[in-house]
Amino acid sequence: MLDNNVKAEIMRRRTFAIISHPDAGKTTLTEKLIYHGGVIREAGEVRGKEGVKAARSDWMALEQQRGISITSSVLQFDYQGLRVNLLDTPGHKDFSEDTYRTLMAADSAVMLIDVAKGVEDRTKKLYEVCRYRKMPIFTFVNKCDREGKAPLELIDEIETTLQMNCYPISWPLGLGGLFHGIYHRLKKQIILIHSEKQDISESWPLIIPVDSLDSPVWAEHLHREIIDQAKEEIALVDGTLGELSHEKFLKGELSPVHFASAKQNFAVDTFLDFFTEFAPPPLARPSRNGMVEPLDDNFSGFVFKIQANMDPKHRDRVAFIRICSGKFERGMKVQHSRHEKEVRLAFSNQFIAQDRETVDHAYAGDIVGVNDTGNFQIGDSIYTNKLKIFDDIPKFPPELFAKLSVTDAMKRKKLQKGIDHLSEEGMIQLFIDPIIGAQDPVIGVVGELQFEVLQYRLKDEYGLDVRINRLPFSVARWPREQDGSAVTKPLNGNFQIFRDLNDQPVILLEKEWDLNWVKKENPDIEFAASILKVQKK
Repeated sequence: MLDNNVKAEIMRRRTFAIISHPDAGKTTLTEKLIYHGGVIREAGEVRGKEGVKAARSDWMALEQQRGISITSSVLQFDYQGLRVNLLDTPGHKDFSEDTYRTLMAADSAVMLIDVAKGVEDRTKKLYEVCRYRKMPIFTFVNKCDREGKAPLELIDEIETTLQMNCYPISWPLGLGGLFHGIYHRLKKQIILIHSEKQDISESWPLIIPVDSLDSPVWAEHLHREIIDQAKEEIALVDGTLGELSHEKFLKGELSPVHFASAKQNFAVDTFLDFFTEFAPPPLARPSRNGMVEPLDDNFSGFVFKIQANMDPKHRDRVAFIRICSGKFERGMKVQHSRHEKEVRLAFSNQFIAQDRETVDHAYAGDIVGVNDTGNFQIGDSIYTNKLKIFDDIPKFPPELFAKLSVTDAMKRKKLQKGIDHLSEEGMIQLFIDPIIGAQDPVIGVVGELQFEVLQYRLKDEYGLDVRINRLPFSVARWPREQDGSAVTKPLNGNFQIFRDLNDQPVILLEKEWDLNWVKKENPDIEFAASILKVQKK
């Protein structure tokens, strides 16, 4: 039976991820959130410049050079009595799979929208993942200090494109060069952003209570054209929308919308205040053994991410575990669902990007990194006492393929070790020709940038200069019998069968036309676009 202190710790957890299209400002928003959480004293810039602090959430050197997030980070901070776990995800489309896995570990999401660009392709795809899980979604409209779409037009675009109802919590007072701040609809406050023309002796942002849209206070601080437009828009929104429904939000049917500027660090704290009120505590998780409640007496969790070489000096390997129920204690013994054996969770850490801190206790909703010697794979479930196997995490089918070579044949074994480590992270997929063997696998990736990162990491972490030799394949499919079991017989049409790292059969084809042909030749076989990792029963 969980004691009241443990229950209280679980219920004060809030775990969320940020989803966005590249360049919407995700890393900047992340930096400002952990700044307000007191983790850092100075928020870093996205692109590292001389004399400018690099973004703290982007720990890999290549991320800081390119100004993009290419790995998931785990960031934890306290705010207003809550313990917040922020899962920072890659923004680039080539790392969709890493983002998808991270969303599986979150209880809610913040959808970041560029005020000028609106709903972009990457945002749509990530939103679909959230909607499939019926995940509560906050909407954060960013870059209001730049020229952008009219607020009403933007709200209509979000609702139409994503088929989701919006509920504006705040409303912008002007945009771009005329951006003066926001009106907080729930608190009836004008919140003004500081500009060089305003009195620096006052405390900024300036928060002004207003009784109504007819209050004379508006005219004391804003230009007439901004007041007239804002009042007209706010009156229309107020007259159309009723009360904010927390129930609909939790079901993923309605999204609260905030307007802000992360770069200016304006209204980020306003959003964070609202987030702490509305974000759900740890939610129940589906498993093969029924729903797992966070207040369950027994500990359980699943591995959603593996990261090799976060500390290259020690060649470490960290398995990131989302705790789904109960309490975690460093050194505890748990059951491993796939290996069907007991393992000890020693050397546990929690993270701010690459910086780690030993953790002795953690609770449902938290993310814990456990040093791993090869026991874990992505999707593994762990538990105490009562069997719990959480839903599998599917892999995305790769679309680009290659083999790697090194000029120094003596380093071939080191290369094999490096790609084994990176494949265990899920960054690349390996396909083995049974005739050639595991020493010369085919590398599969989802996007072009993954090859660049692969080369960089093999050079940076293993000292290897590798050549990428492209292969003509563009389609990977897993042949399965009608009952879902792996195909064991040769396919009609003399198609070569490779094996993946789970020893599952897979065929690699040059184009979709070839896929249609193999389907025609083998009408009783299903060719799956992804294969769930096989768990032992």
